[in-house]
Amino acid sequence: MKERIEKELEAIRPALQADGGDVEFVDYNDGVVRVRLKGACSGCPMATMTLKHHIEKIMRSKIPEVKAVESAD
Repeated sequence: MKERIEKELEAIRPALQADGGDVEFVDYNDGVVRVRLKGACSGCPMATMTLKHHIEKIMRSKIPEVKAVESAD
């Protein structure tokens, strides 16, 4: 599962890096992916929106076992 999650994060990462941010995989347990937003994303007021409406949406569509994506911070 970790490899599948990392693969999808690699596809998402360029969009975040274009704005000075990044995402790091932390853990997967019982359908919940935990990630850490880094760089410009870590303190951004839009971080929750990025997490839920971008990262989680893509993860859930590509990996059916993923139920949610949460911040590890």
